[in-house]
Amino acid sequence: MGRVVVLGSLNVDVVTLVERHPLPGETLLGEAGGMFAGGKGGNQAAAAARAGADVVMLARVGDDGPGRAYLDRLDALGIDTTGVAVSGAGPTGTAYITVDEQGENSIIVVAGANGDRDPGLVERAGGLGPGDVLLCSLEVHLDTVADAARAAHAAGARVVLNLAPYAALPPDVIALADPVVVNESEMRALADSALVPQSLLVTFGAAGARWGVSGVDGIPVPAAELGDTVGAGDAFCGALAAALAGGADDQTALEAANRAGAAAVRWVGAQPDAKL
Repeated sequence: MGRVVVLGSLNVDVVTLVERHPLPGETLLGEAGGMFAGGKGGNQAAAAARAGADVVMLARVGDDGPGRAYLDRLDALGIDTTGVAVSGAGPTGTAYITVDEQGENSIIVVAGANGDRDPGLVERAGGLGPGDVLLCSLEVHLDTVADAARAAHAAGARVVLNLAPYAALPPDVIALADPVVVNESEMRALADSALVPQSLLVTFGAAGARWGVSGVDGIPVPAAELGDTVGAGDAFCGALAAALAGGADDQTALEAANRAGAAAVRWVGAQPDAKL
């Protein structure tokens, strides 16, 4: 088995529960949902670890209480944190999340330390090689993502690129990914950019996902079991990378990812038992 090396954000999620999302200019009363470990990178790393992968985290946190608490959590999950830099230049990233009664969410992310460029990041992972999977998302400095993807590909590792939140990357970086993972809105943005990935995986929420010309059905979740949809896409990506690093073929990896995404909507927050 290869390793899953996750390059992405570590955020503290501040979650508020509301009956419905406010309209522009409207004030609503909400209920405190709590503070949770989040960020696309942390969510994906936790999901890959739950799937049994050997996981290395590449990220930045602030030199503050939330950053130290997050590192302790990752260590407790068995995730290698030697690739996480502690930055004195900015605080640990924060995401402000509102979740309505249907489990749908809206999110505002303040990048903090996640936004710093990080040269030499891949070296902190001890290098990558054949069999390893580099999983990247885009809540971090885009130049860092591009540098890491190029270095990983040159070393023979597989690059899985989650274009979330959507941002434009150089065409050569898009071409390195196998696959580029997008949801429907990100797929439309990618199409508008006129870039056509050689390997594309599109997720459709409860309707499943499609990789090339193949597809699988989604896994429906009864309304009574729905927690929220925060982090479901990250659980999908983490499980996908874990399966690929374990030697699974594309279709088997996709099915494992769908199961993980369906499981993730059954708890509140982006990770299970992640309250800080």
